[in-house]
Amino acid sequence: MIHVLIANPHPVVRAGLDHIIGNAAGLVVSTQATHGAVVLELLPTRHFDLLLLDMSMPDINGVELTRRIRVKWPAIPILAFGEYNASIASRALRAGATGYIAKDTAPETLLTAIRTLASGGNFVEPRLVDALVFGPKSTDAPPHELISGREFQVLQMLAGGKRITEIAETLALSGKTVSTHKTRMMQKLCIANNSELIRYSIRHGVATR
Repeated sequence: MIHVLIANPHPVVRAGLDHIIGNAAGLVVSTQATHGAVVLELLPTRHFDLLLLDMSMPDINGVELTRRIRVKWPAIPILAFGEYNASIASRALRAGATGYIAKDTAPETLLTAIRTLASGGNFVEPRLVDALVFGPKSTDAPPHELISGREFQVLQMLAGGKRITEIAETLALSGKTVSTHKTRMMQKLCIANNSELIRYSIRHGVATR
């Protein structure tokens, strides 16, 4: 039996994933987590064969959470669950995810990914393979590939319409700290104002929905 931990902030999505996985032979959803901090609390308490991790967790960015998990629990397979976006998939995989699946994928593909990772393999959303393998090389990577995980998280939230105060509350940071991350991020991306930030985010598909 493959025991799965679902980490996803959306009740409807969690219910759908629970139904798909729970009705598949040999799979069981052991528990669910709505926040990254809860994932970190659950992992040392019991055995999980796989973590199905949404890349848009509300408190800890999925990429940063993946990095933290890899340090403490290097063996657990992590199936990143996110937008159909090669850039986000690349960040997740480089952070330590052993697989990436798009949110609009077919249930059969999701189950194949889970079984593949649980048996020690790797799995990448088939539609993203060409973009990841034959896309721009690291020297031609978009600027946001080089910013820190926290700066990328702030970029996503700003692009998604959140205010500094909202981001600070979500990340449990001070408004001043968030503003500092924003300033550094905009300098690295050569972005002068919020309008340019929105255009950049739309062009590269990095906004959090």
